[in-house]
Amino acid sequence: MEAIYSNIADFILHFDRYLPVVMEAYGHWIYAFLFIIVFCETGLVVTPFLPGDSLLFACGALAASAEGLSLPLLAVIFLVASITGDACNYEIGKHLGHKILAANSKLIKPEYVKKAEDFYAKHGHKAIFLARFAPIVRTFAPFVAGIGTMHYRTFAIYNVSGACTWVFLFLGGGYFFGNIPFIKQNFSYVTMGIILFSLTPIIFEVIRSRRAK
Repeated sequence: MEAIYSNIADFILHFDRYLPVVMEAYGHWIYAFLFIIVFCETGLVVTPFLPGDSLLFACGALAASAEGLSLPLLAVIFLVASITGDACNYEIGKHLGHKILAANSKLIKPEYVKKAEDFYAKHGHKAIFLARFAPIVRTFAPFVAGIGTMHYRTFAIYNVSGACTWVFLFLGGGYFFGNIPFIKQNFSYVTMGIILFSLTPIIFEVIRSRRAK
């Protein structure tokens, strides 16, 4: 039984690696699975562990190959999933955030919330845009914004602009560079590089803020 749970966990956490297998087994249902994963990764504070950047990159690479994934359809699915996911997370934070934190839920790690709160306090409204490029923080930033009652129109502007930049950057990156032999043969290292690269906007923002001071 433990082995079964371990295999399921590995499948969920590394869904990007199993994409060709899932496509072969379920055909066009792969799009529904991708929508659910990205929506949950951005929209539910209990699933920050789901793949995000690497999943988009892998899908872009498959769209550029003969695997049958449609790049325009992927772009639409990921955009809708990431925008509605953040919006859902914002509403959860706004209406249930204080109750969830007061209950000291074991499903939500306090250090993740604290990390998002510090990030939000440091970058203000821009945190919603910048958080798109920071794993873990990406999941908790809209939740914290909802708790802090950020005006929804302001939140929506950064939500949509961040989602568009995130999706086109990583999906496009996979499409144009994902099938280079070196990248395909070293995808685990590439995944680490993707995560580091995704933090670039935050690094630039920190440098800019320090220079401004």
